[in-house]
Amino acid sequence: MSAATGIRRLGIAIVGILVAGFAVLLALPFLISADSVRESVKLQIRAVTGFDPSLRGDVAVSLFPTGSVSFNDISLGDNRTGASALIAQQLVVRLRFFPLLAGRIEIADVTLVRPTITVNFAPEGRSNWSGHIETLARVLQPSPDRMESFSEIRIAGGTVIVRNDRYKVIEVLTDVDFALAWPSISKSFGATGRFVWHDEPIDVTLSLSDFLAALVGDRSGLKLRLNGAPLKFAFDGSISHQPTLKIDGMLAADTGSLRDTLRWAAYWISPSGGFGRFALKAQTSVVGSNVSLSSVNVEIDGNAGEGVLTLAGDGRKTLQGTLAVEGLDLTPYVSTARVLTDRDRNWSRRRIAFDGLSGVDLDLRLSAARVTVATAKLGRTAVATNLRSGNLTVAIGESQAFGGIVKGSFGFTSSSAGADLKAQLQFSDVDLDQCLGELLGVRRIEGKGNLGVILDSSGASMYELTKAVNGTVNLTGRKGAIAGINIEQFLRRLERSPLSGRGDLRGGKTPYDLLAITLKVTQGTAEVEEGRVEAPAVRLGLLGSASIPARDFDLKGTAVLMTSTAAEAAAAFELPFLVQGPWDDPLVWPDPQILIKRSGAAAPLLDAVRNRLKHDVRPAAELPISTAPADPGITSSVSGPALTGE
Repeated sequence: MSAATGIRRLGIAIVGILVAGFAVLLALPFLISADSVRESVKLQIRAVTGFDPSLRGDVAVSLFPTGSVSFNDISLGDNRTGASALIAQQLVVRLRFFPLLAGRIEIADVTLVRPTITVNFAPEGRSNWSGHIETLARVLQPSPDRMESFSEIRIAGGTVIVRNDRYKVIEVLTDVDFALAWPSISKSFGATGRFVWHDEPIDVTLSLSDFLAALVGDRSGLKLRLNGAPLKFAFDGSISHQPTLKIDGMLAADTGSLRDTLRWAAYWISPSGGFGRFALKAQTSVVGSNVSLSSVNVEIDGNAGEGVLTLAGDGRKTLQGTLAVEGLDLTPYVSTARVLTDRDRNWSRRRIAFDGLSGVDLDLRLSAARVTVATAKLGRTAVATNLRSGNLTVAIGESQAFGGIVKGSFGFTSSSAGADLKAQLQFSDVDLDQCLGELLGVRRIEGKGNLGVILDSSGASMYELTKAVNGTVNLTGRKGAIAGINIEQFLRRLERSPLSGRGDLRGGKTPYDLLAITLKVTQGTAEVEEGRVEAPAVRLGLLGSASIPARDFDLKGTAVLMTSTAAEAAAAFELPFLVQGPWDDPLVWPDPQILIKRSGAAAPLLDAVRNRLKHDVRPAAELPISTAPADPGITSSVSGPALTGE
């Protein structure tokens, strides 16, 4: 027989086999009954998972180009209540090819099409899946009779509904697409896929090193990765849940905007300002509903810190911890807060918002080597922040601020008026110009000194708080100067020629050795209980009031030009004056009657007018000139500029 003949016969044999194979494939749907396929599939699913699904719908068998069986209307009931734990529009079972040619039904993988999986947690902690998990754990126990079957389950277009009656929580995951690597041979379990939660798609990778141990509550290795636009999250550690949930391992998370992530995950509207770039890495321990983070490395808005954090989730969420920061920039968090308006330098009337402060309690101790708040630069600072039910208290243990030390506390409480403010602060040995400038926008007093503040108020805005503020303020300064006025120079000029000076005393500086001011604040008005300035050549005394809401002065005082001898002291030059106008640029007026009296040329004229007034019986309205009080005090209504001249 020739070689060509042999090749021809081999080709005919191959073609015959192929034809026979196709014939078998075409005939198998008619040879295998739907009922036998249904029962065989149910038997294998029950053997691998322990589940006993109800396959109520029609069965469609397809053997070309691959073997598959489709079941419609699938459900898996709760063992205890009978309620559906899982329903699916379709179950698609892909069959192994060669066993099928031999007439055996062996599953390669299973796909649930558009399933709805419902997980209900009762107040005592059990769920409607607890019975199924116990059954699955029994099935996965090592056994020589255990059947090896399919090792992959897919979920396509599913929905997962999670309800927790204890915490009144309902969460829904949609567009769930997962591939589950079932541990039919090895002990491990893996799941990869994605879902949509709160309108954001999240890619997920999950693996358990010992699936059976995880099911029964024993310790198993756990790796979890979440990756989406709102958040990247990774955990590598272990998990167990007997006798209680316990998770240990390394956690890492980061997001481009913590504000957006909190809004997405918990619908939490954080306070205005900040809460941008965030990253966290920590050794994590979860026991029950409490989460402890040690060896914490956290970064938020460019601020990096180290320490420990604890989150208690039983009842109200409470975050406690201690963090140490090298450099802390609080500017992003106060960037939207306005004490003064930019345009006219008045108190802001913007509503003080407490949004986002009521969802979590906070007890945080923070230490920083450097602190920046807008334009203020602080040194080493230790503070404790306490937030309870929206009420915020900040206790300053010690802060190197404004060249000195700041201690005390301040706090805001939400109230019917909008906000209640309480502040008790002590500024010791601070730079007064910088301190008062940052706190009040007033840059008039230079030198080192102490400032004590005890205030309380209520209002919906900064302006309303200033209208209702009460308390006391004590200010002492030493070896400094009052900017904007040189009283000594002005007094000496007026001493030589009382009518030669300008009425407005603004310009220059008045050096001082000691400055002491005591204010009593009542409903936004600060009354001067003590006001004195001592310098080698000048003494000043002040009385009157200042309106905090209007930010203006209404003060009167006396300036005394000091002399070196007792004889000169008896005739020391004294000048009463008025201080009126805005804090930023007040007007200082000398008393015009004193200037006239001290003027040699004008004094006889003033005496003649007074003598005439004593003997004039005509009504005051008919007098040719305005009356002036006999007392040369500062009660005259005559304005300074009207008397200015040589």
